[in-house]
Amino acid sequence: MNDDITQLLRTHHEGDRAAFDRLIPLVYDRLCAIARRQLARGYRDATLDTGALVQEAYFQLIDETGVPWQDRGHFFAICARTMRRIMVDFARKRQAAKRGGGVAAESLDPDMAASDEQSALLLSVDAALEQLNRVNERLSRVVECRFFAGMTEEETAQAMNTSLRSVQRDWMRARAWLHKALN
Repeated sequence: MNDDITQLLRTHHEGDRAAFDRLIPLVYDRLCAIARRQLARGYRDATLDTGALVQEAYFQLIDETGVPWQDRGHFFAICARTMRRIMVDFARKRQAAKRGGGVAAESLDPDMAASDEQSALLLSVDAALEQLNRVNERLSRVVECRFFAGMTEEETAQAMNTSLRSVQRDWMRARAWLHKALN
């Protein structure tokens, strides 16, 4: 099955949009797991559930025929990054709406307040990750693979085409850097 996924990714890269449609049933369960993981860690909203997040990612990725997909690990890392960007966009929209835009203020129920806090946290994590990316892109990619895509250290090493020990060191450094940046 891994060879099928890699071949479909290559075919999609060559411009065959139908290859992406054939790919989705093979990877859908893993994409749902990535979406659930991200939603559980960051942002809960009635309009953005697991299925909606996977669907939004699909619509953003289907036209990305220019991406030179390396293998399934690379694909899942890009999907996780895309889902993170979607969640950040939703959080930004929520924060902008919270500030009013000229609408009369209303009292918030506790669930909305919790969701606002999650949006703020997600935006803080995203800003820290963007800053880490400017400092050290490889550490940022390790975080995307491990934290957002839920990849094992071995899968991350394969997706990044590096050694397992390098991923372990980078993961430890990235977590320490993010902890310091967020506190």
